[in-house]
Amino acid sequence: MPVTWKNHVVDYSLIIVGAFLQALSYVLFLAPYKIVPGGVYGISIVLHHLTKGLFPFLPEGLPMGITALFFNVPLLFLAIKKLGLSSGPKTVVTFLLISIFTDTLSYIFTEPLLANDTFIAAFYGGAILGIGVTCVFRAESTSAGTDVLARVLANNSNIKVSNMIIILDSIVVLFGLLAFQDWAVPLYSWFTIFVYGKVVDMFQVENPNRAVFIVSKKTEEVKELIVSKMHMRGTFLHGRGMYEGTEREIIFTIAERKDMPRLKEEVKLIDPNAFISTMHASKDSAPPGI
Repeated sequence: MPVTWKNHVVDYSLIIVGAFLQALSYVLFLAPYKIVPGGVYGISIVLHHLTKGLFPFLPEGLPMGITALFFNVPLLFLAIKKLGLSSGPKTVVTFLLISIFTDTLSYIFTEPLLANDTFIAAFYGGAILGIGVTCVFRAESTSAGTDVLARVLANNSNIKVSNMIIILDSIVVLFGLLAFQDWAVPLYSWFTIFVYGKVVDMFQVENPNRAVFIVSKKTEEVKELIVSKMHMRGTFLHGRGMYEGTEREIIFTIAERKDMPRLKEEVKLIDPNAFISTMHASKDSAPPGI
């Protein structure tokens, strides 16, 4: 219990820091310069500027944080339904905090931090955004967003998730171009996305995928969990115990790091005596059946 409590404190501390840094990036560096970093907040930044002066009760435009919630909430339900999102509570806390921090900071900081220096704003905005996202990833959470939609679409196509994210973020950036009628918008926005991606790669050194070996007497129930509930794939490996010589079926699968807590918990519910072993893995060269 003390270890679990400590882990929760660390995880939620990382979520708070990560959410604050992401909000700081949006408010101080990206939104004031009409930089569209893709994703839900890219759409929110565009709508924020387009609605300035449109509503008498919102002269500064739609609040970015609240607007993002209107996209994140349905995307969360989509993730739970289609992907069996295991980090649900952390995800809810993450996107709520980003929304609250974003609108609070927007109220506090009404003037741009940098005057007429869009390039510096794009660079620091992307870097701070990347650090914030890395903190959230380290807490095994996600801010929902368009990465959820990318995973759902990728599951029904032959396109990699990473490529699908690039496609969706590029569509959002082009939406910014159409809205603002300024070619500088996509140029600075794609530069921000590039910096953000590089920062995440730099700090996210741990491989997000795990090779998982499960030894259990209830292989069919575990298989049903992996395939039907968690929407993953796997392979049965045939083995024999060295001590008793008993023939066994070993389940081998590859899981994302953030899905590991749920996988372990539910396997133990099925078979408390199950043996689970994990190691670093990559999906680039998965064996047949995976």
